[in-house]
Amino acid sequence: MTKKTEFSCGLCSNVWQKTGTTNCWSADPARRPDKPGYCPTQDHEDVIRESFDLYRGNTEDAKMAQVATKVEGLCYQPVPGSDAVNARWTRVEDTIAFAKLMGYRKIGVATCIGLLDETNRLAVILRAQGFDPLSVCCKTGSIDKLELGLNEKNKVRPNTFEPACNPVAQAKLLNRAGTDMNIIVGLCVGHDMLFSKYSDAPVTTLVVKDRVTGHNPVSVLYGQNFYYKRLQSQPVDVGEERD
Repeated sequence: MTKKTEFSCGLCSNVWQKTGTTNCWSADPARRPDKPGYCPTQDHEDVIRESFDLYRGNTEDAKMAQVATKVEGLCYQPVPGSDAVNARWTRVEDTIAFAKLMGYRKIGVATCIGLLDETNRLAVILRAQGFDPLSVCCKTGSIDKLELGLNEKNKVRPNTFEPACNPVAQAKLLNRAGTDMNIIVGLCVGHDMLFSKYSDAPVTTLVVKDRVTGHNPVSVLYGQNFYYKRLQSQPVDVGEERD
């Protein structure tokens, strides 16, 4: 029998909007909604349980999972006599709490050159919290984009010198520094993947680059019914003629 792999958990948003609960999240498990046909647990309960077993014991993976869960709880401020959920921490505070509970000290920051000021502000906070922050810029080495085999049309400003991003170098430099944890601040799509792939230390993202929305890409999802509705009907033009 072929197991279904067309997972579509996003569709449960409709269930949540109607009932305020789904099969995987219910205040009363005995009254939870039925599993929909696209639910991963229908055919893959073995993978789910095997994965969860990695969080038990004293391994590094188990510690990270346990600490992350503790931080999730600390992110909310209980109100006496109320069952309301009150968020109290920003992503910066979440990151600091996680690093402290993990016992990390040396924190690397892989930064976009366009966010050097934000990276410096982050370093000030990290240092004040007792960490040793290090940062490496995406353009480190200042190597011409043309050495990637591209042409002038592929540059932001054709016929000018533009250095290529070097995320693998960012990762390897922070590896040499022996960082305990690395933070991505605004790396490009793809460059962030390469950085994460080559980083020896675990990686988290603080800032996701979005040049149009002030680095707040979720705003596009909120605006789908109006400003960004075109994304549901028009292909994104990647400019094939620029190859």
